[in-house]
Amino acid sequence: MLSPTPGAIGIFDSGYGGLTIFEKIARLLPEYDYIYLGDNARAPYGTRSFDVVYEFTLQSVEKLFEMGCHLVILACNTASAKALRTIQQKDLPHIAPNRRVLGIIRPTVEMLDGLTKSKHVGILGTVGTIQSNSYALEIQKLFPEIKVVGEACPMWVPLVENNEYETAGADFFIKKNIDHLLKNDSQIDTLILACTHFPLLLNKIKQFVSPNINIISQGEIVAESLKQYLQVHPEIEQKCSKNGKRTFYTTEEKQKFAESASVFLKHAVSAKRIAL
Repeated sequence: MLSPTPGAIGIFDSGYGGLTIFEKIARLLPEYDYIYLGDNARAPYGTRSFDVVYEFTLQSVEKLFEMGCHLVILACNTASAKALRTIQQKDLPHIAPNRRVLGIIRPTVEMLDGLTKSKHVGILGTVGTIQSNSYALEIQKLFPEIKVVGEACPMWVPLVENNEYETAGADFFIKKNIDHLLKNDSQIDTLILACTHFPLLLNKIKQFVSPNINIISQGEIVAESLKQYLQVHPEIEQKCSKNGKRTFYTTEEKQKFAESASVFLKHAVSAKRIAL
């Protein structure tokens, strides 16, 4: 039985990258309670099939509901691409009709029209996100005049998670992918960092693109979108508890999570291990 009492806002990711979303949300909306759940034991999701990503994501959403969350943010591009729509349309009406699950692709796409002048946009993401074509499909719905080119960057997440993202060795892979993307479409004037790990590579990315190219990092956009959502949906906002509490869960070893999380958050955290 799901509790009707107010609960924390749940933030889910397959691993650590969602911490870049969490950090911006918590900074903009510090009064709320948050539960962050990283399914690190089964990460990465990027190379997994749609069915498996959907299955894993639903398990995590249900766990966050059990913990009292009335609102869950999928702070993961792969989960947003491969699982969000099915969970919203198929599962929520049956398992939790009064609870909500939101993703991070739509808010990011909504920003494009005011940014791109050339109407040529590049997507930098994991293999799974690029192959899902989710950004291109969402952009096509809202802005059919925009041309979209995607570039899968399979080495970028390992660079971040192994704390190698500021080394000279990272330059080779970052430059290679950006050069390949811009070679495919030289008119690109806006880049979407369609992976929550990639903001940590922002300084490196800027070295290899023209200063005239807009680079969209999702954290601030998702945080602002959530703020607006809560304003428009008071029936959900009233179910979000407000004690400024942050709790971190991982399906992997808790000390390992805490050490890696500190790379993303720039401060120490303590975590609890959980089974799904």
